Parts: sequence; C-alpha cells; structure tokens
Amino acid sequence: MGLALTPPIDAAPGVRWLRGTLAVAVAVITSGNALAAGTLHAVGVENEYADVIAQIGGRYVQVGAIETDPNTDPHSFEASPAIAREIAAANLVVTNGVGYDTWVERILSAAPNAKRKVIDVQHLLDLADGTPNPHLWYDPKTMPAVANAVAAELTALDRPHAAYFEANAREFVASLRPWIEAIASFKTRYGGTRIAVTEPVANDLLQAAGCDIATPFSLETAIMNGTDPSPQDVATEEALLSGHEVKVLVYNRQVTDTLTESFLDLARRSGIAVVGVYETMPVPGYHYQSWMLAEVASLRKAVADGVSTEQLGTGKAP
Repeated sequence: MGLALTPPIDAAPGVRWLRGTLAVAVAVITSGNALAAGTLHAVGVENEYADVIAQIGGRYVQVGAIETDPNTDPHSFEASPAIAREIAAANLVVTNGVGYDTWVERILSAAPNAKRKVIDVQHLLDLADGTPNPHLWYDPKTMPAVANAVAAELTALDRPHAAYFEANAREFVASLRPWIEAIASFKTRYGGTRIAVTEPVANDLLQAAGCDIATPFSLETAIMNGTDPSPQDVATEEALLSGHEVKVLVYNRQVTDTLTESFLDLARRSGIAVVGVYETMPVPGYHYQSWMLAEVASLRKAVADGVSTEQLGTGKAP
C-alpha cells in the first residue's frame, strides 16, 4: 500500500492495475483536498520520484510512494482501493508516463480535482508516446527537471513557502554534481567499453557514461515486455558472453526468468562481471543521489577490477 514518507523512503517497482478495484476505490473517494494543518499531501508513484518530492517539499509536504519494493517484478504489483484513494486525494502526483504507470491515469480521471497538480515526467521532458525506454530516472537530465517542476507546483499550492521550495530545488540539483562528475570520469577513463544488458533499465546512464551496449535492442525490449526474443538475438547475447566480447553484463535484478538466469549463469562461468540494477530505489538508507552514485560505482568496479555487484548494500554513498 502507499506509505507516508519522509526521506529516505522505501523502494518498489512498476504496477499492473487490477481493473476490478477501480470502481470500488472511486466509490469511496471523497472530495480530494488533502491539506491537513497546512501540510500538503503528495504522491510519487515510483519511489525515486517520491524521494525527490520529499527533498523539495521538506517539512511542508507529506509524501507517499506507491511502487516501493526492489525485490519484486515491476509489472506484477497490484494496486488496491487504498492506493487509489491516496492518489485521488493528493494535492500533487508525480507519474513517470511512457506507458510505465498508465493505471494512474484511470484513477485520476475517475476522481477529477481541478486543484490537483500532476507532473507527468514523459510530458515534462517532451517525450513521444513511443519512447522505447521508459526508465526515465536513469537519464541525468531527468531529475533536475523534475525537481524544478515539483518546486513550481508546490509553490502554486503553497505560495508563502515558495522561497523554501525553490531553495530546496537548487540544493537538490547541486547535490547531483558528484554523480555527474562520476559519470564524466568513467566516460573519460572507460568510454567505449562494450557491455551486455538484459533490459534497457539503465541504458540512459550507461550511454551517458560512454558505454557501447552490444546487446540487440530487440532482445532487451522482448525481455522487458515479457515476450519471446528471437533465437538469433539469444544466440547473439550468448556469443557476447561466452566469447568475452563484453566486459560486463548489466541486468535488471527485479525481473529475472529462465532466460535471464541462463545469461547470468553464462556470464559468471565466462568470468564476465555482473552488475544488478534496480527499477525502484533500494533500501535501506538510499536517496536518489546516493543510489545513482552507487550504480556508477558498481559499473566502475566491474569494468576496472572485474568485480560483480549483483545487489547494492546499505545506502551509504560509495
């Protein structure tokens, strides 16, 4: 269920809406003004967005996250009537878009509220509906835009605290500098490194770091969408690993099946370092900044030292 949060927050994956719950949920939703004692209520559908809202809103915003479990399939989470009520009653909702969390749109349209603010990150970044990779939070350009949009919408809802929200947004953007510098440093030292992936989860980060992703994109999207990849694509991936044509295999540790497990096993047997990435912010102790910094550190250890990081540890910045 949705959780009231102050950072750091729990982590979790994408969501499949159970249509049968929507009618029940909407029937019990009352008028959606969530102000309580001057505090705004906001929801970040994915917990990485909730974490950013919490950092911008601070003491004036109560934040809930819906998708918060780093150990489950992002496409198997079941939304409940309680979640629908929480989203419908929020003053501000941040949703990813690009087909990743379309179930939210049904909740919002079923419980209209002219005063509610909604930030759809896809539209914020002016991305087409057919954008092939929905994992927008791995792109270094995404969260600065989200932070500034959150500050603007919170200001519209609570003008007396505009300076507070704007200052927090500036501080958040500045706090991303170590991550940006780590990406640039990796690119300078290891740019052009060939890697394999199972899904395009972290592709935006990998490309920003100058990696050469050798896996056929058709294989990545098939695994992401739960369809069968072609035998040719599977053979290509296996050849990349068994032939030591890549330095690292990056995989989505929240979604594995027989095929991805076979790739992982082949990589391990072939001496290829393995790096697990997440669709939602892991716990304990991570904020968005430390999470992203830890992912780059894992990639660097894999390329530079051949060390695998299949699961992130505590949320202390590396």
